[in-house]
Amino acid sequence: VDSGEWDVLIAHFLGVDHCGHKHGPDHPEMTKKLTQMNEMLRSLVDHLGNDTLLLVAGDHGMTETGDHGGDSENEVNAALFVYSKTALFGAGPPEEPEAVPQVNLVPTVALLLGVPIPYSNIGEVMAELFSGDGDAVSAALQQLSVYHINAKQVHRFLHSYSLVAQDLPAEQLQRLQELFSSAVEEHSRLLAQVQGVTLVPPELESRLGSLIGRFQLYLREARAVCTQSWARFHPLRMVGGCTLIAASCLLCYVASELAAASDSFYRSCLLYPLLWGSAVAVLLGLARVFTQEGLDLLLVSSWAAAASQLGFFWHWWGRHPKRARLAGSQPPLASVGLRQRLRAWLGLAFPMGILLFRCGAMFSDSFVVAEARVAPFLLASLVMLLVGKLHWDGRLTVPEGPKQQLLGFSSYRREIWYLLCLVAMLLVCVRLSGFFHQCREEIPQCRPSLFLSPLASLRNTRAKNLFYLLCVALLAGLVYAVRSWLRHYGNLNSSDPLVLFVRWGFPLVVLCIACYWAVASSADDSLGKLQELVQVAVVAFPWAVYGLASVGLLLLLCNPMTVFAKDTRESAGSIVTPYLGVPSSEVDFLHVIPQIYKRMQESQKSRLEGGSCKATVAAYGLGSVYSAALVIALTLLGFLLMLLHSERLSLAFLLLFLEAFMLLHIHTRARDLAGDAEPFSVPWYAVISWLLAASQFFYSTGHQPIFPAIHWNAAFVGFHLDHSTNLLPAVLVGANTFASHILFAVGCPLLLLWPFVCEMPSSQKRKSKKEPREELQEVEEHMMEMRLRESPEKFSTALLQLGLKYLFVLGTQLLACVCAAMILRRHLMVWKVFAPKFLFESLGFVVSSICLLLGISLVMRVDCAVTSWFSQLQLR
Repeated sequence: VDSGEWDVLIAHFLGVDHCGHKHGPDHPEMTKKLTQMNEMLRSLVDHLGNDTLLLVAGDHGMTETGDHGGDSENEVNAALFVYSKTALFGAGPPEEPEAVPQVNLVPTVALLLGVPIPYSNIGEVMAELFSGDGDAVSAALQQLSVYHINAKQVHRFLHSYSLVAQDLPAEQLQRLQELFSSAVEEHSRLLAQVQGVTLVPPELESRLGSLIGRFQLYLREARAVCTQSWARFHPLRMVGGCTLIAASCLLCYVASELAAASDSFYRSCLLYPLLWGSAVAVLLGLARVFTQEGLDLLLVSSWAAAASQLGFFWHWWGRHPKRARLAGSQPPLASVGLRQRLRAWLGLAFPMGILLFRCGAMFSDSFVVAEARVAPFLLASLVMLLVGKLHWDGRLTVPEGPKQQLLGFSSYRREIWYLLCLVAMLLVCVRLSGFFHQCREEIPQCRPSLFLSPLASLRNTRAKNLFYLLCVALLAGLVYAVRSWLRHYGNLNSSDPLVLFVRWGFPLVVLCIACYWAVASSADDSLGKLQELVQVAVVAFPWAVYGLASVGLLLLLCNPMTVFAKDTRESAGSIVTPYLGVPSSEVDFLHVIPQIYKRMQESQKSRLEGGSCKATVAAYGLGSVYSAALVIALTLLGFLLMLLHSERLSLAFLLLFLEAFMLLHIHTRARDLAGDAEPFSVPWYAVISWLLAASQFFYSTGHQPIFPAIHWNAAFVGFHLDHSTNLLPAVLVGANTFASHILFAVGCPLLLLWPFVCEMPSSQKRKSKKEPREELQEVEEHMMEMRLRESPEKFSTALLQLGLKYLFVLGTQLLACVCAAMILRRHLMVWKVFAPKFLFESLGFVVSSICLLLGISLVMRVDCAVTSWFSQLQLR
């Protein structure tokens, strides 16, 4: 600055921006950084010359969490500080403040620096800065000159752009041309009249003000025309996209209902249509390559999906009339069958009604803004409706007798009280999850939750330490609960690498997370000479968690069996009876597996009763082998996702796991009370409630479907400097944003597995009425998840049905968002509410679909491992 060998000097400081992203505006580091900037400006002002103009401006604003990138007022508005040692404007009495029009900083700064306005800028200049210190006419002439330059630049851009793009309306361009030409002519006449005149008449002064207004009108109308043109829509493609999504939802629903219809379902209704769609995609891709015009890749994919769907519906429609004719040849249904069918339809109407209500709420901006309250309310309503339906069906009471009539509550089953306790605990979790909310700008009276801010923002040391100890205790409690559950079902008895990792790796992960929280929450000033060591620890501990979680997931994929088998055979007798079929066939293998498992049960029973026959093979944890793998995977994912959030949001994740546990037990208990439910089919209410919980905890982990609410600081967990690529920070921020979607989608197969894990032998209910031999026979039926191995076809069909139901509910919600954005595309709040909601819902659909596939794939991997284990046992 002191050298004077410069005309324009530009300095860009990144410290405040980085500090805001990493710590937020209320962190002590932000105070330190602003103090540094203030000292820098003070030093710069001391070295300014009298002919130097200082402009201090921000390129964007900052939200309450220190982020930017959205369209809120705090983000799009930035301050401009203009300073000069000599007077820039005339000194006069202060005037009443007026409403400042929407202006653009870029043309204003360009003209202040004496450089041309950027070519593609269509903003309106802040002409008040160029009024000078003369009289009113001189000030008006200077402002007129500025507006004339601004209008000429915009006119030149519109002319060049219309020749290239040709998407601006011709009529509006003609109107703008006429408005600009008339204003320029008037400007030339006024300059000719003012030139050489010492005394300006009053009417000329009013004409100057009128001409300035015409230039302003031109600039604002030009901006409006460009905004309208650049925000154009393609209604035909919108309708095509909505139709494609609707057909996909219908396909998922029909396929989930017909999956168990016949043995050729997979081939005729899934494989062949997929091949048709692939063939259409290849043909259209070749047409895109060999034609000069080419085709849009998105359009090619849409046509391929449409061809696959048409193939599916063609096969389905060809099979549907046959079933209708067969049904028509049968005698009419009895009244009992009609009542059963009516109850079945009513049972489907309750959850579907909740789903439709949620989808209908997507069309209201008020409901979208308040969805953080809508989703928990719908979840609680669905659970209460389930209890009401069970009571209406008479599943909660026992047949009345003379003893039951004496006491009012004695007619209810004992299981109902356990179910009501589960429902009450679920409602408590739903209520407590509301304390972790993030606020939207549309709700001014809302205050964001204090749990969203990191521990480093707390000034009270005692409160910080208490919260830290609570968060670490919750992590330790989660590990203890998971290990207790695995130990209860016998999945921690072996010495396999995966079991050893659960025993020792889980506490080590918790220790690394606790150390990272301790280092990240400590004040930097109190560390003194250990600052360099702290910088290393802030990076090392997250990477240790990443590495340990990766090792755990790899061990889970390599050998997901958590079964301990102990061979104590003394006789050479055969474990299984031979099957008189085709040797080495799949039927022979499926015949062997149930016998092996039942023989192990008999051996264990004989050993417990002290009989002479000793056990042959004792297996521990085989009845919960599928669920154990999913529980381990969900625990590892939970650790990773909690690391990407602030410390106190671990309380929200604890509620997430508790609520999921309650939903699984409510689903299991309701299925047991229903009695006639198909064990290999997950009801719709369970799937919808599972997805409602995922939506609820999207908001209860401090997120909102708006860009200002994105937790950008997740990209810096484990990274001290900037990233070399955008892929890794995008993955970290995406995992932080859709944490609930990831956990509930991966854990979706638990809806199928949990009732088998919690299977209770029926002999416990009627122990006094049974003979010992009958009791033993009923206890042997208590096979838990191995009951799935008795019917492998039903097991695979049940997984397919569950995945299709999950995708149907997800697709229905996405369809509602797409239709809302399409129908309300000209709505005042489309870019503020509906479009961001559509984007977040689309990304959530993609993330949930991928994670659902990963969860089902993990179950299939465990199934393959169980099959291999049984085959090795057979060879013994």
